[in-house]
Amino acid sequence: MPVTDFLERNRKLYGNEVALVELNPEQKENRRVTWKEYELIQPTSDQPYRREITWRVFDEKANRVANMLLDRGVKKGEKVAILMMNCLEWLPIYFGILKSGAVAVPFNFRYSSDEILYCAELSDVEIMFFGPEFIGRIEQIVDNLSRNRLLFFVGDTCPTFAESYNESVNNYPSSAPLVRLEDDDDGAIYFSSGTTGFPKAILHKHRSLIHAALVEQHHHSTGRDDVFLCIPPLYHTGAKMHWMGSLVAGSRAVLLRGTKPQYILDAVSREHATIVWLLVPWAQDILDAIDRGDVKLSDYELAQWRLMHIGAQPVPPSLIRRWKEVFPHHDYDTNYGLSESIGPGCVHLGVENIHKVGAIGIPGWGWKAKIIDENGEKVKQGEAGELCVKGDGVMVCYYKNPEATEEVLKDGWLLTGDVAMQDEDGFIFLVDRKKDVIVSGGENLYPVQIEDFLRAHPKIKDVAVIGLPDKRLGEIAGAIISIKEGEKCTEEEIETFCQGLPRYKRPRKIIFAEVPRNSTGKIEKPKLRRMYGIEQLVAHENGV
Repeated sequence: MPVTDFLERNRKLYGNEVALVELNPEQKENRRVTWKEYELIQPTSDQPYRREITWRVFDEKANRVANMLLDRGVKKGEKVAILMMNCLEWLPIYFGILKSGAVAVPFNFRYSSDEILYCAELSDVEIMFFGPEFIGRIEQIVDNLSRNRLLFFVGDTCPTFAESYNESVNNYPSSAPLVRLEDDDDGAIYFSSGTTGFPKAILHKHRSLIHAALVEQHHHSTGRDDVFLCIPPLYHTGAKMHWMGSLVAGSRAVLLRGTKPQYILDAVSREHATIVWLLVPWAQDILDAIDRGDVKLSDYELAQWRLMHIGAQPVPPSLIRRWKEVFPHHDYDTNYGLSESIGPGCVHLGVENIHKVGAIGIPGWGWKAKIIDENGEKVKQGEAGELCVKGDGVMVCYYKNPEATEEVLKDGWLLTGDVAMQDEDGFIFLVDRKKDVIVSGGENLYPVQIEDFLRAHPKIKDVAVIGLPDKRLGEIAGAIISIKEGEKCTEEEIETFCQGLPRYKRPRKIIFAEVPRNSTGKIEKPKLRRMYGIEQLVAHENGV
């Protein structure tokens, strides 16, 4: 069954109940609301900008989008892109694309103009929906982008080179389009993070989407009374597939714009959120704000918050130990996945396995996993190798890139590129990215292990370990360290702290600087390698 069936079911069973809420604490000015069904609460001094829609309106809007696309000549399997910030329009447009039989193609909102054009051409996009934040970027490439493509602007003041979505969509019927969807139909294209160059287009069938939805609901027992607080960008598989647990359950979700600790805690309190998915930096910011006294938990209603889970990157065990001290009643889970496996859940810890904090977990519901050596053979338990996963969420291919596809798909198994090991209880621990392993004097150094050690230092807010060039050893471990606000720290302090590591694992270079992370919380190590190459490293040593 296609995932759109759940939306239609929710309309029939829970039509008048709220499906989605948009919160924007930083938006204070009034905005024209063109969807008459919205309930708009104007912001006050202590109230964020807020909109909401019911399941009935959600489904009707998706149907209008689908009927509009069909009227414009979109055929089954053609590609329709979304380039928008999180907002109340995002998911109805996404589901409208799916209902039309087209393939939904979400774009990263951080893409430059060149990347937007590249991804549109790579994925054969026919139509694009874009928001007001992207007018400048689209304008730079509009002569090339608009060739044979229709651009819909989702906002109030439409630029001359696009058509107004708001003025068009309500002219179409809200009845379901007569398009039959099958599990083996192409459903969506997502893009790799592009950290080693321009992104690759990852093609998934509808089978992947429904599998992800069922996995999420199963893992976190999402029920009708739950409220999911969604903060990460919807273009990413992680945020959207976690939200799909709410879709399966028929429960409410809140889209929060903003990641400040006060915003998150206030949203949990006001909206009575029960499930919150955080990235590592946001969880750490909350704990640090509590430690500094910037926020007081007694100011918020948090008793209903039952689950905090983290994904998208390795999770420092020290962070979770701190979290459980502050929020002892919270269940905790971590989710491992990648866009090629339709996002989170192919491996997950499970709330019942808190004693295994540090592991990414066991194969998820409906998934298989194994760890192999360079010859494709399973390694012995306790040995490091490449993690592979298999299940209905594995991608079809890298679109129009058979060579890259062949490198990672082997007999239905997806080679993740992550180095992992399995303990005696069957729990999988992520060692590092295969390409991030540092080979120093013939020894393999795994940056994640060193980062986890360093994060236990009370003054360290964030850390990234990368390989730096060395004439004698080939590479050495360099630690880029971000210090907590109000703290001071020296290289000598870090070197003394690192005496707890085996000598060969100790960082040879300490650099105090901000640690860059992308919008899904992952450390941008290629960027760091460019920043701290040979010339920059010499300059740093010379105090330049």
